Amino acid sequence: MDHMADTPPVTLREITGDTVRSIVGLEVAEHQRAMVATNGLSISQAYFEPKGWFRGVYAGDEPVGFVMVHEDPDESEYFLWRFMIDHRHQGNGYGRRALELVIERVRTLPNATRLLTSYVPGPGSPGDFYHLLGFVDTGDEDHGELLTALDLEG
Repeated sequence: MDHMADTPPVTLREITGDTVRSIVGLEVAEHQRAMVATNGLSISQAYFEPKGWFRGVYAGDEPVGFVMVHEDPDESEYFLWRFMIDHRHQGNGYGRRALELVIERVRTLPNATRLLTSYVPGPGSPGDFYHLLGFVDTGDEDHGELLTALDLEG
């Protein structure tokens, strides 16, 4: 039996006045809370950052997560700024599919040679998740977070 057949399709959708509450209400697990800002803070920051692109992550019609990318084509810099899947929906493959969709999108943007992100090392860290998707640590640090990059030209 094909397990993926039971999994609702994952989509990235614009956040609207009607959906913002459901996205803001999503939370990571308790042990992950020190590692990622709340969606309310992220959406507030994106509002004041013209280079911020953000979407709700949906499984079928259910909101399950949030993603935000800082996009600067002039500097050829694309940075996965925020990424989370609600604790009740982790382990279903939604995060992997959502990040694949983000990667597919960024590949189509001007001067996109790599996608960067950073993570806090330690228990509950998303580092292994990023590495499974092809990200490689750069050896650089930013405010205690390790930088990791995905080569988009490979």
